[in-house]
Amino acid sequence: MILRIRVRRARVRVTGGRRLALALSSLLTPGTAAALALAIWRIGADLKIMGSFVVGEGLFSHWQVWLLLAVALQVLSSALARYGQGRSTSRDSRAIQEGDQAMP
Repeated sequence: MILRIRVRRARVRVTGGRRLALALSSLLTPGTAAALALAIWRIGADLKIMGSFVVGEGLFSHWQVWLLLAVALQVLSSALARYGQGRSTSRDSRAIQEGDQAMP
C-alpha cells in the first residue's frame, strides 16, 4: 500500500500593514519615554524636589496617569513590533515547549 501525502505551501502575502506596524512601533517608543519623564517630573514636583509641573489641574496632573500611559504605550509598541516582524506569541511558546520536551 502506498500512502501519498500532498502538502501545499501556504502563500504568504506581505502587505504594507507589517511595515506600518513597525513604523508606528518605532514612533511610540519616544512617546513612552516622554510619558515616563512626565511621570517622574510629577513625582518630583509632589516631593518638592523639582519645579512646578506643567499641568496644574485636571486628569493629567497626576503621576499615575502618566505612568499608566507610559506602560500602555510600551505594551502597544511591543505588540506592533511583534506583528511587524511576523512573530506570534503562541508560536514562540510552542517552540519553547517542544524544546523542553526534546531535552533528556
